[in-house]
Amino acid sequence: MEPRPHLVSQRPVFLDLLRIRLPLPGWVSIGHRVSGAALLLALPLAVGLLGLSLSGPEGFAEARAILSSLPARLLGMLLLWGLFHHLFAGIRFLLLDLHWGLPLAQARLTAWAALAAGLAGGLWAAGRLW
Repeated sequence: MEPRPHLVSQRPVFLDLLRIRLPLPGWVSIGHRVSGAALLLALPLAVGLLGLSLSGPEGFAEARAILSSLPARLLGMLLLWGLFHHLFAGIRFLLLDLHWGLPLAQARLTAWAALAAGLAGGLWAAGRLW
């Protein structure tokens, strides 16, 4: 059976993702997924540090030394920003599921609001961390 010309798609097979210009809500969506994956991947590290800190006074001192190092603080700040971004972008997506904020102008506004709230939460947490 030969393909029918009116059913053949003219869309490109391989997309160059670096040339596609995503709108802001698309970047918020990608950031939501990336931050969720990063938080999931950081969970074993957090559980390991919790176990180390609960193992006794020496373990607590070791966990405290690890967490007070510069790389750990920077990673903590990044993960806290990811947590806040994931939270506020997730709230935005729940509202979109309720059909609130679907028009383009509102979608852009809520995307900016989610980014700003995530950044503000991350900066607040970074101030508390240092």
